[in-house]
Amino acid sequence: MNPLRVVLTGGPGSGKSTLVGRLRDRGYTGTEEAGRAIIQDQSAIDGPALPWRDKDLFAELMLSWELRSYRAAEQGTVFFDRAVPDVVGYLRLEGRPVPAHVHAAALRYRYHPQVFVAPPWPEIYRNDAERRQSPEVAERTHAAVSAAYVDYGYELVPLPMTPVEERLEFILEELGRAIS
Repeated sequence: MNPLRVVLTGGPGSGKSTLVGRLRDRGYTGTEEAGRAIIQDQSAIDGPALPWRDKDLFAELMLSWELRSYRAAEQGTVFFDRAVPDVVGYLRLEGRPVPAHVHAAALRYRYHPQVFVAPPWPEIYRNDAERRQSPEVAERTHAAVSAAYVDYGYELVPLPMTPVEERLEFILEELGRAIS
């Protein structure tokens, strides 16, 4: 049976990672967000691939991370905390060109046609060591990644701005029979 690769996307601080964590608590497989993990790793080693040092290198590491996550999702339902088209959205947001290989990856590595989008939610938005963006940049990120998914033919399903358990139930109900 082919895996069901389900993406949760949106701007930073909109509750995606918390939701993927709760899905993991329920026994589903969920990926770790590439951007946050890369920032943690690169900060720990004083590396160059930080978004405030080298946006293009940061994007390349995110792409590599997402491709590996995709390939690791071999069976069952896997919930992705962002995915390959998010890299396109990030590059566009930063005014960077989208290299042909990034575009090719977004076309080749396909996910469930419905992508769940967490809208900007100022009441839960918090900055931390990895999330340095302002709420305004978070909103622009939401718009950029949403546009990227639409451009690659995905249907956006906005998540309700409700407690995490209600969001979780919303996703599971939307997916219905597709979940294994």
